[in-house]
Amino acid sequence: MLPPSEKLRRWRESPAHFVREMFQITPDPWQDEVLEAFPERPRLAMKACKGPGKTAVEAWLAWNFLLTRPHPKVAATSITADNLADNLWAEMAKWRQRAPLLQHAFEWTRTRIFARQHPETWWMSARTWTKSADSQQQGQTLAGLHADHILFILDESGGIPDAVMASAEAALSSCEEGHIVQAGNPTHLEGPLWRACTTERTLWHVTEITADPDDPRRSSRVKATWAREQIQKYGRDNPWVLVNVFGRFPPGSLNTLIGPDECRAATKRFYRPEEYASAARVLGVDVARFGDDASVIFPRQGIAAFTPLRFRNIDGTQGAGAVARKWQDWGADAAFIDDTGGWGASWIDNLRRLGRQPVGIGFASRPNDPRYENKRTEMYFEAVEWIKAGGALPDCPELIAALSQTTYSFRGDRLLLEPKDQVKQRLGHSPDDADAFALTFAQPVAAQPAYADRTMAYVAQRARPQPGRCLTDYDPFA
Repeated sequence: MLPPSEKLRRWRESPAHFVREMFQITPDPWQDEVLEAFPERPRLAMKACKGPGKTAVEAWLAWNFLLTRPHPKVAATSITADNLADNLWAEMAKWRQRAPLLQHAFEWTRTRIFARQHPETWWMSARTWTKSADSQQQGQTLAGLHADHILFILDESGGIPDAVMASAEAALSSCEEGHIVQAGNPTHLEGPLWRACTTERTLWHVTEITADPDDPRRSSRVKATWAREQIQKYGRDNPWVLVNVFGRFPPGSLNTLIGPDECRAATKRFYRPEEYASAARVLGVDVARFGDDASVIFPRQGIAAFTPLRFRNIDGTQGAGAVARKWQDWGADAAFIDDTGGWGASWIDNLRRLGRQPVGIGFASRPNDPRYENKRTEMYFEAVEWIKAGGALPDCPELIAALSQTTYSFRGDRLLLEPKDQVKQRLGHSPDDADAFALTFAQPVAAQPAYADRTMAYVAQRARPQPGRCLTDYDPFA
């Protein structure tokens, strides 16, 4: 017998109350955050360290959905059949045993949980794929679900193929209420969890869970003594420690330029204008080569990079005009334009006709530093070192994705970046933002004193506004 409808409604609106009253426990603060977000957010992702209790949250949400929605369908999967059976499915059984109501209303089997009164239309199923399955077969794992109320749970999603998530997303298009919940350790720089935390972050409610012994928001379920031992034994930058203790994406493999967490940390930095006023203002310009690529103008001044300008389907005359306007309005000291294969030649020629002196940069040209095989590799490495040294990035998912997905190798004793076409194939789009950002490191640039003085004068003006006067950083007589 189900509880009164009023109680079911309250549990539906607040899964946190459901957990407290059904299981007689108090969730951790981060678990409460996930539970309360569930009714309002169709996509939840938990990026977690080792052992904080994320599988318990998945089980609580599954039981809440099964009990409070009419005739729901829930599908659960994991990286392997054994992992699903030993973790999430066992967790479902554990919490059922602690709740007489769930024992009375639902039957549990090794692959299926169903309502005793409606076994054909009210259920949760365990779904996996064979080790030999190709991407098409993997995509069928969650396919075929049709109901007004649908929930997909992807456990250990850090290693789950993208094709599996694609099937879940497709099912959300035709239901009355649909949810996707995924959780895992950030072990891969690809796949559903990585995309939820980077390129698709605006679509997901992402909860980051750490066992960092120095973080006041750490998970209390992970022993602080254990976390300190791992840090002392392996070091804070060790990939295993990053994943299992800090719940952060590692560099991926030894040949990944930078991890997405380092990039995201750079987007949260802020510097006052006077802190970089004396630095040169540099524009990096990546010129589109194909119809689906974008031309990008990326501004950077010292330790601060700013939101790029993007253009599609513009010719050299239009592109040069856009660069000239930004050059004039911002008072840039230099502009470096990608001239690989002659693609930027028209932009460069037209800018020179406008009285500007841009510098063409061939990505395959000789670098300043003999450690690198070519100029593109040198610029990217200098850009990454700038980020690690405290540079502030704009919140640009495309830039973060490209930087954290670009790898390098060695040619003899020189570092070599992987070809741009391979990065584009992996991302699904061209790394135009990253190329433009890297171009701001093409050559050292000295700031023109007039521009630095003008910046400081602007800052001083803003600090002491005067009524009735227009504040501007443009001086036609400078």
